[in-house]
Amino acid sequence: MKKILSSFFILMLTFGSAQATTVYVTDSLDLAFRSEENTRGKIIKLLHPGTPLAVISQNNETGFIHARLDNGTEGYILARHTMKEPSSHFQLDTSNKKLALLEKENTTLKAELDSLKTSLTPGTSLEQSLATERDHLARELSELKQTASSAVALKNQRDELQERVVNVERELEQLKLENKALGDSSRQDWFLYGGMLSLIGVILGFILPKLGWRRRSSSWDTY
Repeated sequence: MKKILSSFFILMLTFGSAQATTVYVTDSLDLAFRSEENTRGKIIKLLHPGTPLAVISQNNETGFIHARLDNGTEGYILARHTMKEPSSHFQLDTSNKKLALLEKENTTLKAELDSLKTSLTPGTSLEQSLATERDHLARELSELKQTASSAVALKNQRDELQERVVNVERELEQLKLENKALGDSSRQDWFLYGGMLSLIGVILGFILPKLGWRRRSSSWDTY
């Protein structure tokens, strides 16, 4: 177990050192990047001056460096053909390439801008198309506003009609109650009238016979 852990730490240290160290091909002719750690090894690629190399390991006895290219290709190169910092010539060349790329990109952007300005010139088909689309959207917005106002008006009319219906129903209910009260009052009046007539009839029933008897008594006294 200790051997496994030791091997793991050694690999981690080796990987870390390889990641942290970068060298560059010297400022001279293209140099051989070989498959083996000797001058007879097969040439994998000729490296241009200033090419960055990630150092994997270095053999001080043979003078070779085991390195890796940016594309992942691994090989060997003599340590004396590398340096820790890129040469000023390489830096200048890199700066010139970046400047050229920036100038090319700037030229492309200017061309696109000019094309866009031309396409937006008044009277062109694009300008007319945009104007037509703008007018169409304006009409749609106006229609939406009218529809919204109509919907609000319809809602107000509906609410008003509902309120009127409620008021009419209340008035109808009130009339029904009043009519019922009048009917009850009429029945009570007829009941009173009937009672009064009955009472008058009873009174007359007592009075009229007496009046007839008195008349007969008076006629007898006359004879």
